[in-house]
Amino acid sequence: MSYQYKSPEEERYAIGLMSGTSADGIDAVLISISGYSTNTKFKQIAYSSEPYPKELQEHILLLAGGQSGGSEEICKLNFLLGELFAGQCVALCEKAGIAREKIAVIGSHGQTIWHQPSKEMYFGHKISSTLQIGEASLIAEQFPNAYVVSDFRVRDMAAGGLGAPLVPYTEYLLYRDETRCIGLQNIGGIGNITILPPRAALSDVTGFDTGPGNMLIDAMVASYTGGALRYDKDGQMAAAGKVSEKMLLWLLKDPYIDIRPPKNSGREYFGERYARRIFDYSCKHGISKEDVVATVTMYTAKTIEISINRYCRYKPERLIIGGGGSFNPVLMSDIRKCLPKIEVITNEALGLDSDSKEAVAFAILANEAVYGIANNAPSATGARHPVVMGKIIRC
Repeated sequence: MSYQYKSPEEERYAIGLMSGTSADGIDAVLISISGYSTNTKFKQIAYSSEPYPKELQEHILLLAGGQSGGSEEICKLNFLLGELFAGQCVALCEKAGIAREKIAVIGSHGQTIWHQPSKEMYFGHKISSTLQIGEASLIAEQFPNAYVVSDFRVRDMAAGGLGAPLVPYTEYLLYRDETRCIGLQNIGGIGNITILPPRAALSDVTGFDTGPGNMLIDAMVASYTGGALRYDKDGQMAAAGKVSEKMLLWLLKDPYIDIRPPKNSGREYFGERYARRIFDYSCKHGISKEDVVATVTMYTAKTIEISINRYCRYKPERLIIGGGGSFNPVLMSDIRKCLPKIEVITNEALGLDSDSKEAVAFAILANEAVYGIANNAPSATGARHPVVMGKIIRC
């Protein structure tokens, strides 16, 4: 029997799960939560991040690239990831000393295998599509009292939205400010921004993918180290190089930059083929590996600058950086150089956790779904109307 909500204000336990476009592993967070909608309050209790084994990460990225694999592979991976998600939830409860039976709700984003938000012709029909895997029933089996909510993006897409970004709704609940415009820039594999004008209503919130986040940086570092490194730790490789202005200008001609929001992107666009073009360009023009990494790092910063200056009606007075990119000092320095008139800080400066932010968002989105509260932000996704995102499993 599922957990019984006695009162919206009752404090209860929730778990959020996130695995991003970089497929570097699973983030899991355990929070206490009360209320819903604008009355939501939470406190982080425990967090864990479990990297995928290198071979599994490579396999996920291969399938996500769309050039390999088939139904059998995706079917097996769906159940394997579901098992891993469930196992991490169990381990998180053990770490926190909280019985599984006390978990009220679990929100799992799953692992994106394909995301095609723009409509394409397929057997005579124009369709958009998305697929996140990681079988939620395996999580539910381990948590008999919890509502398990998964597969969030599809409902927004059914309503004509892009199925992304999803975090603007939770950012509206948690970060809105009465006196100033707040910007929230997440830098995971892809970069995405949310703008919260002063005294914003949900309909005032805008958000979109700014372009690559860590994805191209990670790809170049992995390529140059033969896979020994997955990312540019502390920005060391970028710090050893100099930005190639010629290459940067070439990168900034990318057509994605000129698309007006709502818009979003992913590995389908900024993935392996894109990284290969950068590698080929650097070889042709004799650009060193350190300079390439420095340049793609600045490219991420420039896409954020252009996104704010060109597409944000309200300019943020404070820009809060979250995600893995917030721990790259070179990238943070580049962003500050690009946006000298904006206060640029991290979640840690506010006493929050950049690592767990997206996982927290899915715990909150799941809580909203259980209460039947529309939890998308149509002004950010382009959906025709608000919808309740997430498929709910209850025992």
